[in-house]
Amino acid sequence: FVTTYWSAKSLVQRNSMPPTQEHLSISLQLMDLQDHTKGLLLALSSSIFIGASFIIKKKGLKKAGSLGVRAGGGGYGYLREPLWWTGMITMIVGEVANFAAYAFAPAILVTPLGALSIIVSAGLAHVVLGERLHLLGMLGCLLCMVGSLVIVLHAPDETQLQSVHQVWALAFQPGFTAYVMTVLFASLALAIYAGPLYGQTQILVYIGICSMVGSLSVMSCKALGIALKLTFMGHNQLLYPETSYCALVVVVCVVIQMNYLNKALDIFNTAMVSPIYYVFFTCATIVASGILFQDFQRQSSGAVVTELCGFVTILSGVFLLHATKDFDPSSLHLWKTDKDGQHLACVDEESMVVSSSAKSRTISCGEVSRH
Repeated sequence: FVTTYWSAKSLVQRNSMPPTQEHLSISLQLMDLQDHTKGLLLALSSSIFIGASFIIKKKGLKKAGSLGVRAGGGGYGYLREPLWWTGMITMIVGEVANFAAYAFAPAILVTPLGALSIIVSAGLAHVVLGERLHLLGMLGCLLCMVGSLVIVLHAPDETQLQSVHQVWALAFQPGFTAYVMTVLFASLALAIYAGPLYGQTQILVYIGICSMVGSLSVMSCKALGIALKLTFMGHNQLLYPETSYCALVVVVCVVIQMNYLNKALDIFNTAMVSPIYYVFFTCATIVASGILFQDFQRQSSGAVVTELCGFVTILSGVFLLHATKDFDPSSLHLWKTDKDGQHLACVDEESMVVSSSAKSRTISCGEVSRH
């Protein structure tokens, strides 16, 4: 009876005691998981909206082009087309969701998931616009999905910051200060020296400026998103000058980024610009986030390597999608070698060409099957 009495009394005392450090740690972990999930859902919804917006805007452009001068010919009739504005609003919603995602999840998770918008766009183009998605395109989509899943499963937890002052303090740490100075000097060198000399022939000149400056815009967007999130939670951060500084950096960086991206698109093929820009921009953003928020320090080496493998998988899928965008499977030639070492190339279903160092003649496919 005495043992039961004291056990019950100690249980009541434990339940009435204030939360211990262990309880607080569990609560913080649950909050991290909730924020992580919110950021993931926002990033996924952003990819869906942005991917769908390309298709909606393209249908609006086609409809407007059938009634007047096309946009490629200098026409602006699409501005009177409601379908085009629907696509523009859809894109704005996706960009807002992407901006909000940075407030809840680390940049190393949000930025690579932008590749999913390519999958959405390719899939909808196949269904809605009738643009054929061949086997290699499907393989590229699969690689993007697998890589995104790997990153989602191994992404680090978000750093819990209580004010915009903490973000500003992190920005002035030696490591990130050195990164910012490197970006500024490299961008100025590319814009002032390399741009006039090599900008018309080397695609990496303008893409490099966009990518490096873009990484700073993402870090500023993330700081601004954290300030807004804390403000909505009741801790007003809009009164601090650091919040205004972050907003100013976002505006300046985005203007520079769009200026040089437009130059790259005007000079080079879009099929080249899009994947290269995605690769360099994502790499620069991951490096900047790793330095500013120490994302990789909270992970094991195995998790970091797994994330890098997922990122490489996404890059492979993106390059495959863009490199084979205009690929015609019927143009493939089937190469074979006969017993004498002669190289056979199937030209069409009716004939085969045999080429060797000594002679060249045409034989039928039936003869090839007998070889």
